[in-house]
Amino acid sequence: MRLIFAGTPEFARQALADIIAAGHDVVLVLTQPDRPSGRGMKLTSSPVKLEAEKHGIPVYQPTSLKDPAAHERIRDAAADVMIVAAYGLILPQAVLDIPCLGCLNIHASLLPRWRGAAPIQRAIEAGDRETGIGIMQMEAGLDTGAVLLEKRIGIEPDDTGASLHDKLAALGATAIVEALAGLKDLKPVPQPEAGITYAHKLSKDEARIDWRQSAEIVARRIRAFNPVPGAWTNLPPSFPLSAEGQAAGEVLKIWRAQAVAGKGEQGEPGEILAADKNGLVVACGEGAVSLIELQKAGAKRVDAGTFLLGVKLVASQKLGQAES
Repeated sequence: MRLIFAGTPEFARQALADIIAAGHDVVLVLTQPDRPSGRGMKLTSSPVKLEAEKHGIPVYQPTSLKDPAAHERIRDAAADVMIVAAYGLILPQAVLDIPCLGCLNIHASLLPRWRGAAPIQRAIEAGDRETGIGIMQMEAGLDTGAVLLEKRIGIEPDDTGASLHDKLAALGATAIVEALAGLKDLKPVPQPEAGITYAHKLSKDEARIDWRQSAEIVARRIRAFNPVPGAWTNLPPSFPLSAEGQAAGEVLKIWRAQAVAGKGEQGEPGEILAADKNGLVVACGEGAVSLIELQKAGAKRVDAGTFLLGVKLVASQKLGQAES
């Protein structure tokens, strides 16, 4: 088939690579404009752009698809289908109508559950036991189109946002190649009205740990927000300083943790129950969590035992109380 591909991050790059490998003629790639990145804030190309350039495919990077000039560029490509995966721009109806066989979206959830921007993380956060990929016919609504093909996958107890992303990226690439191969025979299935949920965009503020929640919820949110935006709390406003001399109330990133049953009643939410060679255990609203992998500002991720060699925390201190 003659295709246009629209996508930006690694999730989309894998799909583009598999589509090219399957022998389809990708005549144009749309991706987000280059963005400043890293300590030097150097302009950086998206993973999709780099993949396209590797294969000599023309790349188009508009800031919006509302401009008639953008419509003309897409129309000139004369594509049968446009494939969209984590692109980051809204496709107006004028663009959706251009490819003769329409636009297909690779969506990382079992629609209509988790329509929207962050379906992978929201599925983990909610405690879902499975998720998947939907190949959807795009229409003007937010992820409301009929589903042509669906692939399911279980969510493991230790899955993080990163690990589940990688599994779904590979599954999405496989699914879109399968869908293109059998496109004429696939029957669109309208999404049911029941079970609609929305995966709202992630924010740093919501990644702050609320120790009043149950240990199970806290542990799930830590997994869901690893690596972006990264679950965090504050070290106690006053504690014996390490050799490096951390500031009181310093932000503490938490990358891995697990719920510990039956310990929440021993302390108030956020209270440290144990800080020794066996690890760091913190009370929640119900139960407690054992913090496994931590990171203080300007340092590397380390296991709890190594962390406690530098930050001298003791039982009865409380996390999450930043100085005003």
